[in-house]
Amino acid sequence: MKSDSSDFPRETQKSYREILLGEILQGEGELKRSTGGLLLSGFSAGLDIGFSVFLMAVMFTLVQNQLPSAIVEILVANLYAVGFIFVVIGRSELFTEHTTLAVFPVLAKQAKVTALVRLWGLVYFSNLVGATIFALLATLVGLGLEVASPEAYGHLAQRLTNHSGAVLLLGGILAGWLMGLLSWLVKAATETISQIFIVWLVTSAIGLGHLPHCIVGTVEILAGLFAAQGITVGDFGRFLWWTTLGNAVGGVLFVAIIKFSHAVQSAKVAEETEVEETARELGLEKSETGNAHAEKIFSNEHPD
Repeated sequence: MKSDSSDFPRETQKSYREILLGEILQGEGELKRSTGGLLLSGFSAGLDIGFSVFLMAVMFTLVQNQLPSAIVEILVANLYAVGFIFVVIGRSELFTEHTTLAVFPVLAKQAKVTALVRLWGLVYFSNLVGATIFALLATLVGLGLEVASPEAYGHLAQRLTNHSGAVLLLGGILAGWLMGLLSWLVKAATETISQIFIVWLVTSAIGLGHLPHCIVGTVEILAGLFAAQGITVGDFGRFLWWTTLGNAVGGVLFVAIIKFSHAVQSAKVAEETEVEETARELGLEKSETGNAHAEKIFSNEHPD
């Protein structure tokens, strides 16, 4: 019996413009959230993402003397993704996601810069508070249960602190770039399992490359400090400054601005093409209103 392919619905890929519109609307909603809501969600994200560090320390302790170093690095990098899956799929507020997501409404002129700065400040602060508390908890539990060694926490911390400010800045830009792409790709995905795979793929790459992430790195470095592994408050402060700056630049410049500009230009071209085709079908001359309509494409489709 011949099957009809039309009986099986095909998954349609979202267009570039649909992804951007989804990002703008979600970012706009986040910018309008209450102060208390942002603080609680950001605090939760700071706590949840710390599970990455705890599990990496446990894995490192288990296999560091049993397997080749390359295999150890790959296993540890895969566990780097766990906390991000909790946060991204759980829809908690993470600063490095908002270096891209919350910027789109501002670029589309649907929100003010002051609203963006407010969100960044609240989420960043609450992320750091949650990360600090979890770092202390992970150290106490890991050492108390003897599932994670002090050396494991020291290893995770020192791979971030043993670098110059310039290296932290550039590495932070790459990490912020990848986190911006993560937000974009998760919005493009239509199934939860696809979103989980995307989060794992992107964040395990960050872990494998030892790219500095300001929130996860806070847990890593403070856990090393609490485990008395020669990490100082100065090490943490230097890391946090350069990495935060790099993460912000990577997310805003290389993802938000470039992708927004590309989507706007693509929308203009598509609008002009549609107007020209309609005019030819009707036997009319090219409409001069096409460009004007295309320029308003984003301002007209979103509520004030």
